[in-house]
Amino acid sequence: MSQSEKESQKERLRGLPAVDRVLRSEGAEALTRRYGRPLVLEAVREALSERRSRGTGASIEAILAEAGTRLEASMRPSLRPVFNLTGTVLHTNLGRAPLAEVAVEAAAAAMRAPSTLEYDLDGGRRGERDAHLAGWLKRLSGAEAALAVNNNAGALVLALNTLALGRETIVSRGELIEIGGSFRLPEIMARSGTRLREVGTTNRTHLADYAEAIGPETGLILKAHTSNYAIEGFTAAVAAKRLCALCRERGIPLIEDLGSGALVDLEAFGLPHEPTVAAAVAAGADLVTFSGDKLLGGPQAGLLVGRADLLARLAQNPLRRALRLDKIRIAALEATLKLYADPQSLAQKLPALRLLCRPSEEIRQEAKALLPLVAEAFAGKATPALIACKSQIGSGALPVSFLPSAGLALKPARGIAVEVLARDLRALPIPVIGRIERGRLVLDLRCLEDPAALREILAGLCGKAR
Repeated sequence: MSQSEKESQKERLRGLPAVDRVLRSEGAEALTRRYGRPLVLEAVREALSERRSRGTGASIEAILAEAGTRLEASMRPSLRPVFNLTGTVLHTNLGRAPLAEVAVEAAAAAMRAPSTLEYDLDGGRRGERDAHLAGWLKRLSGAEAALAVNNNAGALVLALNTLALGRETIVSRGELIEIGGSFRLPEIMARSGTRLREVGTTNRTHLADYAEAIGPETGLILKAHTSNYAIEGFTAAVAAKRLCALCRERGIPLIEDLGSGALVDLEAFGLPHEPTVAAAVAAGADLVTFSGDKLLGGPQAGLLVGRADLLARLAQNPLRRALRLDKIRIAALEATLKLYADPQSLAQKLPALRLLCRPSEEIRQEAKALLPLVAEAFAGKATPALIACKSQIGSGALPVSFLPSAGLALKPARGIAVEVLARDLRALPIPVIGRIERGRLVLDLRCLEDPAALREILAGLCGKAR
């Protein structure tokens, strides 16, 4: 840099306003009313520091504009709503099951005022928070008793730690599952204080394998439903009913981990078969564990139903307090469970089931109507086409079962990467999340219940394109 350029840069930097001067300006007062003085002061200092590092001057107005942009970005919620156009209805990364309106209203009501979370109105004394859910869980499952914790992994930890601490838990090798985030069943068992006793092989396990493994150190048998994968071909597995008979004969409990939490027969709604909680209880499982936020369609929760004497022991475990549900999720879950009292209206009132049951032709018509707007929004960047596609029920629930669906496939123009198209959609005020498939960005519309809102967002993108 020449001497004259250095002098010019110094002159520009001398022209930068002082922090105090910026904060006394009218524009700063408006920002302070909105964000508070500490955050505005920090944003102004950062904007001035960046200008100094670049060697460029700026007016008070320019500094305030930069500070305002920083403040707006920092105050934007991290947990944001998105359009789920991935084609996976119960998407783990996008929050799994959307809640029914009655559940949302119940959660909001629980947040606004004191409640009977652990208070018995009849007796005027301390009550149990599980009492809000136990009645409905028993009614819907046919079980003697029920407990609720914060997720299904927590339910399994509580059961194993209570019933098999320091003892063996027998599991088929074909059921040693890994769930999202690289959490593996053997590791969960180890942290629960039980020793894993594997039986059978990856693809074939017989009743005799379980029988031969039972000994003085056996605490229980665990049957894990492989809801996130399938083994096909030369296979053999022992039905829960046969395992129940063996466990009763040997005097040890059987826990069946159903994971996905189906409370109704999905085949009645034209969906693939999934074992229900009631069927597991009827078959004789001593405890059944399952999720609240998958096929059940409620908030995140781990639910346990089964024998009253075993659940009474679980309730006394100190871990139960660490894993318990808060009032917000209890309220939302109770409202969700009540919807199951009327199976005829369930597909209309429960969003997860409603999305799963949407006819493919209805989705295709919606995609057809959106096609011109998407073409305009991506003019010069991509060519959209109406396509038939397959939706996935959920990565942790019936992952190998697909539903016929429809959507739009964006083929990028020459020189434009498909990742750029995906990034543009994620950058919208309400991000649009699709999936990349064979060099195209696919927008599966099965989960689109508010096309008007998507149209409004895409109209803004059209304006930018112009």
